[in-house]
Amino acid sequence: MRLCRILGLVFLYTYLFTGAWASWAQADSSLFFYVSTEGNDAWSGKYPEPNGTRTDGPFASLVAARNAIRKLKEVGPLAQPVTIYLRAGNYQLADTFVFTDLDSGSPKAPITYARYRQETPVLSGGKVIRGWHRSGELWQAEVPEVRAGKWYFRQLFVNDQRRQRARLPNAGYFHVDGRIVQSKRLEFTFRGEDIKPEWAGRSDVELIMPRAWTVVRYHIVTVNPSTHRAMLSGEDVHYVDEKDARYWVENFKDALDSPGEWYLDGRAGIVYYKPLPGEDMEKVQVVAPVLHQLIRFEGDTWGKRNAGESAFAFSPVHDIRLRGLTFSYADWTMPPDGLTDFQGGFNLAGALEASSAASISIENSTFSHLGEFAIDLGKACQDVRIVGNEIQDIGGGAIKIGEPKVENSDYESTGNNTISDNKIHDLGIVDPGADAIWVGESGDNRIVHNEIYNTRHSGIAVGWTWGYHPTSARANLIAFNHLHHIGLGATGDFGCVYTLGVQPGTIIRNNLCHDVTRSETSYGGWGIYTDEGSSNLLIENNIVYRTQDAGYHHHYGQNNVIHNNIFAMGELSQLRRTNNEAGHSFDFQHNILYWKSGSLFDGEWTDNDFHFDNNVYFYSGQNETTGIKFADWSFDEWQKHGQDLHSVIADPLFVDPALGNFSLRPHSPALRIGFEPIDMSTVGPRDGAGEGEQ
Repeated sequence: MRLCRILGLVFLYTYLFTGAWASWAQADSSLFFYVSTEGNDAWSGKYPEPNGTRTDGPFASLVAARNAIRKLKEVGPLAQPVTIYLRAGNYQLADTFVFTDLDSGSPKAPITYARYRQETPVLSGGKVIRGWHRSGELWQAEVPEVRAGKWYFRQLFVNDQRRQRARLPNAGYFHVDGRIVQSKRLEFTFRGEDIKPEWAGRSDVELIMPRAWTVVRYHIVTVNPSTHRAMLSGEDVHYVDEKDARYWVENFKDALDSPGEWYLDGRAGIVYYKPLPGEDMEKVQVVAPVLHQLIRFEGDTWGKRNAGESAFAFSPVHDIRLRGLTFSYADWTMPPDGLTDFQGGFNLAGALEASSAASISIENSTFSHLGEFAIDLGKACQDVRIVGNEIQDIGGGAIKIGEPKVENSDYESTGNNTISDNKIHDLGIVDPGADAIWVGESGDNRIVHNEIYNTRHSGIAVGWTWGYHPTSARANLIAFNHLHHIGLGATGDFGCVYTLGVQPGTIIRNNLCHDVTRSETSYGGWGIYTDEGSSNLLIENNIVYRTQDAGYHHHYGQNNVIHNNIFAMGELSQLRRTNNEAGHSFDFQHNILYWKSGSLFDGEWTDNDFHFDNNVYFYSGQNETTGIKFADWSFDEWQKHGQDLHSVIADPLFVDPALGNFSLRPHSPALRIGFEPIDMSTVGPRDGAGEGEQ
């Protein structure tokens, strides 16, 4: 009996202790679910791999994991963080995966979707195309869903590499003969036999024409061989007048003449492909995108009026983290009459889209093989962190923030977001006019420590109000970004950093910008570009070099401060000011200008509504015989206008400007006029950005 009582007490104490421990663990520790391609949605999802009898293990889909959390929340609010780990593999999404306010966490109990350890889970909107067989020099595969009208794709990837839609010319461009003839229906004169009559009236043939800040992708309506006139399906874009504009034509079988090209016959449901040398079509994997959007955060965008109350109850989706995931294969869309990019790609969608979202994190993830933008923070997005990601091989741009209109109420405003430490490259493949990072009517954002390169239009564009009208693009910080190989000769009228409108509190600081090239038929491959109405900006401690046009371009605006920058080796000029205006344009002080070709100034400088002082100027080329000209004036004449009274013309003694080293030697004259050396050692992404793995 005594032994039984002792055993009973031991059992009771053990039960109480373990029960209390279990309750404590449930209250204070994270909960975990697992998703695997080896999983089953009927299982519990509590284990990273199937058990020995395959009666329990991970889920097979994100939907099952999301729904499991919803069931937990039906009991009551989450008391601890929840993490869903995704194992390695390809997760083909049947439809856009949507988060609503039902899926929100809380500041103390966030919900995280993360890769498991160092594995690579891919959330894919694509589908593998099989059944390839040879047809002469081409290979072809039947796609029944296309023939049935259920699917049409505009991109193709072979072994994870983008392939070119059949196009003419294979390299370079056709050219308009002169200028656009009329714009109601865009009509122009083509050269020779560049455009064939049989292309007219076909819904699959597309003509793509990038000019300056715009891109049109239209169908060909009529072709007149005798007059060499072609009429397109859409209107021309206003205010663009580019002589001998460039264009190409794509997506017809006769253009399928170069290795690596493909063509989809939508009516027959057959995709044709001309392999690269050595490519074995029986061994490669061919993927075409099915979805146009992979992920959507969808809170209550408009708000809802509570009974008896005059205020709106705002219900964003919030406190969700995406970490270490790969998002791939989303397509782009096109209206029946064609696609018009008026500027920056602002009307393109995002593969990951958010509206009415707060406290969302997207970290250490990869976005690749996408058709339009990678990420789109639309209406009512606050406190979103996009940190430490790689965004590459994108048809449009990388990240959009805000909308192209001033919000109707505070509930709709987008701002206070962080875009930092991302590596962004190889953009604008479908729409070369899309900006890498586009910020519309949105303020208080931090765009810092990113590397942006191989993009065909502006690197960072902020503001969407022309002139001096009201705007919400205020107090944005653009700092410590490395922007290089911008433009790639594809478009015009852009910059590493581009701004629009009155932006009090916006700062452009400690950015490194170099190697900027525009189209040979356009204009404007600038470094820092303050466009129409850009006002109240602080631009300091930036280094800009090797730009095709000026390192700094001021179109018009007022009361900007350009302080302690280096503008070097602009090909055509170093500074451009396009318009005289009534107000004070800017103060330009403690800067260094260093060049080997072109002029110092370009544009309009006659009104003297600006102030220059304490700058260093040095021309290091071989062709200067009359001394440096400040617009139409010599240095003495320029100083008689009250400008640059304490500035000097002298070699700033850079360490090695040819190799991009603009450090100053000890006896630099720039130090004597108050220039402060610029430290670029931390520019670009930092190691360990984001919150790391769990």
